[in-house]
Amino acid sequence: MKKLILTIASLPLLLAPTISSASDDDNVPAIKDLLVLEECGACHLAFQPAFLPKESWQKMMNELENHFGEDASLDEETASKIEAYLVANANRKKFKGDPAPQRITELRWFTHEHSEREAKNMLKKKKLKDFVDCAACHKGAEMGIYDDD
Repeated sequence: MKKLILTIASLPLLLAPTISSASDDDNVPAIKDLLVLEECGACHLAFQPAFLPKESWQKMMNELENHFGEDASLDEETASKIEAYLVANANRKKFKGDPAPQRITELRWFTHEHSEREAKNMLKKKKLKDFVDCAACHKGAEMGIYDDD
């Protein structure tokens, strides 16, 4: 029953047009894999793979027992399928600095878009503890749309 509800709830994601990251810097392709949406989205927004390079996703998937202080371990088959999707859809650009950054919030483009002053105001206004809840400010985040709301 849980999977049926998730599948029905995910239909808008599957039917929505693909968002091109090449034409708009605020948007990235939406996740179309239900396993990724279900497993990653169980605890937080399932971040679109285009945010990080493949090395980041590989490192992250190999360290799930300590996923930002939480044990997010998965069985080997599930982890392998999710990693394959993330790697296949990862950002292809070269990153300066750490070749496998783990926190999207620490990337140069993110800190540019979310200045320290703006970040403090936003966190206070939206009553957020951190930036993991992108949808609090970006209503289309699950679809890969990060235009300012």
